[in-house]
Amino acid sequence: MRVWQHASSDVISQEDAMKPVTKVDTSENSNTRPETAESLNHSYERSSGLARRSFLGGAAAAVAATFVSLPASAQTDAIEAAGPERRHQAFQKRLNAAIHERNIRTAPHRSNGDEDRYASKIANFSKALPHNALGEVDLGAYGALLDALSSGKSADFEAIPLGGTAKLVNPQAANTFMLEGADSHALGTRIVPVYAGNEQGSEMAEDYWMALARDVAFADFETDPTIAAAVADLSAFPGYTGPKPVTPATIFRGDTPADLNGPYISQFLWQNLPYGAMVLHQQINTNIAGDDHMTTYSEWLNIQNGVPPSSANQLDSTPRYIRNLRDLAAWVHTDHPYEAGLNAALILLGMKAPFDANNPYGGLTKQSGFASFGTPHILDLVGGTCAAALCGGWFQKWLVHRRVRPEAYAGNVHNHVTGAAQYPLPARLLSSPVLSAVFGKFGSYLLPLAHAEGGPSHPSFPAGHACLAGAAAAALKAFFDESFVIPNPVQASPDGLSLVPYDGPPLTVGGELNKLAANIARGRDAAGVHWRSDGIGGLLLGEAVAIAVLRDRRANYSEDFTGFSLTRFDGKTITI
Repeated sequence: MRVWQHASSDVISQEDAMKPVTKVDTSENSNTRPETAESLNHSYERSSGLARRSFLGGAAAAVAATFVSLPASAQTDAIEAAGPERRHQAFQKRLNAAIHERNIRTAPHRSNGDEDRYASKIANFSKALPHNALGEVDLGAYGALLDALSSGKSADFEAIPLGGTAKLVNPQAANTFMLEGADSHALGTRIVPVYAGNEQGSEMAEDYWMALARDVAFADFETDPTIAAAVADLSAFPGYTGPKPVTPATIFRGDTPADLNGPYISQFLWQNLPYGAMVLHQQINTNIAGDDHMTTYSEWLNIQNGVPPSSANQLDSTPRYIRNLRDLAAWVHTDHPYEAGLNAALILLGMKAPFDANNPYGGLTKQSGFASFGTPHILDLVGGTCAAALCGGWFQKWLVHRRVRPEAYAGNVHNHVTGAAQYPLPARLLSSPVLSAVFGKFGSYLLPLAHAEGGPSHPSFPAGHACLAGAAAAALKAFFDESFVIPNPVQASPDGLSLVPYDGPPLTVGGELNKLAANIARGRDAAGVHWRSDGIGGLLLGEAVAIAVLRDRRANYSEDFTGFSLTRFDGKTITI
């Protein structure tokens, strides 16, 4: 498998990534026009005619043998159901979908060039490989990683030298094919911020500030001095891409208008959760205040090498509703892959939120949806996009960007500021007051991590959690009325022990799904394991994956259906 080479380009839009081409070369030497479903089907039948006739003959005999037990009135229907026409239709639909996916122009995949720019590979992911005393990766081990990524062979991955007991997380998933929706290599992402740039510097500063503010209740943001210092710093930070103006009401939030409306946390992380015959209160097992990790240099270096942490997270003995960044970081530490989307679906179904106006059963009086356009359909789609979203993300992680994790970048900051090494770090980051604040509290310039083990052993961009959240949000917006106002909204008390009524601007289904997706992405930043742009890139990629799956499924239904309609993260409403 090719490891994508480096170049520079503007952000690649989802629309560009999904535009069809007018002509597709079907082989290295072909200059013919793309085949139609009919021509491919004709070719298929000619090439496999004997086998197909033999199969149909055998199938006909088998079907005929079963008819002796059927009443005469049922035999005609059974013959029609068992005949070749249905199989042909199924084949045609699958073929049409395959041709459509093949004819979509694959997005260009470009990294930021840092891997070639820095011989020491300081800008690239290397956790679990061996490192020197500065935390710089062993170049032989990094070369072995690149060789394995290039060949795609399991034996080559097994030959990569590791620095400890931690394993690399699933790099071979980058080559997984998808048979529904877009292939994992088909959709594009933005180019990640460069190591020495202001955007990267602003994201590092934001992660530091989020770490310092982990124990500040969202309800106290307006009056907290740490939040005030973060607002002042990020407001003046060149390259900062978060919501502006930066205020206590906007700091650390996501980028859609709904992210700025109402409480920081989505209703789908607070409302009671109907789970079969149970009703679950969303109080979580969180960590105690001040439970920060990897703030000593020896611990940081050991963990970069793949050595297990010397300490464990300390749990709060009292379950709490999410009331601060530490709680949100704890939620995204132990969640299952599509838990956020599943829970949101169950809450929406439990409150009997109306379906989208395009649901074909909306105006019918004699039947209702179930396997199609009902609860099983909704839940299947939320889970069904999971592997596709992750494999699309893993392709970008391992074969395109290989972006460094914040914890490793902060190690460079520490070594630079202490004089142990010199790195081309952004000047504005080095002059930020956040560094002295971190040092004053922890005695180092390392990033305090909410998770004892730090980030996982796979590259940073895009965030896997965000890929999942983006896909789930798109799927749910396609099924439910996005404009429906959520009844009886709530928010957590400052101590997280109770929920209190929220009295403010209305909160809609679409807006709170967008906010849920942002919460999941930003929660990983609050833990210190991702950058802001990791989350945004993951949300957009996950959304594009879900749209491609919906597009493929659109042709499968027998109902009178005008298409899935949803509002994307960029605010544009589309019908699929």
